Amino acid sequence: MDLVVIALTFAAIFVVELPDKTFLATLVLSTRYQPVLVWIGVGLAFAVQTLVAVLLGHAASFLPEEVVRAAAGLMFLIGAVLLFREGRSHHQASEDEAEFAAKARDVHGAKVILTSFLILFAAEWGDLSQLLTISLVAKYESPVSVFLGALGALLAVSGLAVVSGRALLKRISLHALHYLGAAVCLTLAALTAYELLA
Repeated sequence: MDLVVIALTFAAIFVVELPDKTFLATLVLSTRYQPVLVWIGVGLAFAVQTLVAVLLGHAASFLPEEVVRAAAGLMFLIGAVLLFREGRSHHQASEDEAEFAAKARDVHGAKVILTSFLILFAAEWGDLSQLLTISLVAKYESPVSVFLGALGALLAVSGLAVVSGRALLKRISLHALHYLGAAVCLTLAALTAYELLA
């Protein structure tokens, strides 16, 4: 286990997920249902998806090192472009909230956990954080560390949404968060390119 990789993964995934639909979906679900049950369901969805991403990243690490680094760098660059574009055009937070609220039904107890799990599992499949996790595992070849960092970041973002989502959105612009996420991905792409060329 590598604490530096855990910290780098946590920081990268946290910044990328904070302005994402994950935050908004969790926020909406937690206003409708018991927040702790929502967080459990969301956390289980993240655990499954992070495990799949780590396994895919680990399988990719068996490819030639140059191919893995080039693919990881390209994924970081694509992530930066997507976040930058989303930051420029993000004016639909209320639409996202309404969409996820419409998916949620009036349920209680274990059904809240299952509903939260299913909504986040479907919404996050193939998401930027999952692709970033695959890239980080392939890059650092430390699947356990990346898993811990990625899952910790996803649980922290969803926990923030459950506890103080609406207050946070009043203080921090989603545009700024998208740009910050783009900067992190761009930095990772530059570092990967440097390592590839060095």
